[in-house]
Amino acid sequence: MPAISRFFGILITMYYNDHLPPHFHVRYGAANAQVGIETLAIVEGELPRRVLALVLEWASQHRDELRANWALARASQPLNPIEPLD
Repeated sequence: MPAISRFFGILITMYYNDHLPPHFHVRYGAANAQVGIETLAIVEGELPRRVLALVLEWASQHRDELRANWALARASQPLNPIEPLD
């Protein structure tokens, strides 16, 4: 479960050989969710509203990098870190 970004106590990860649709994992304290890269909708889980807003802002700024990391993960290649939200 490689971490690709961390900001404001939020951890963003991707799993190698994860299931479709393309998504990333978010952990904030005890809250966990999977967020679709294309739709930016929660695929599974729940996040506090404020955390979700921060994650969606970050993801919208880095969607191309998320897509590239998804392709790398599917190919079992090392993932690239993505800049945190400022």
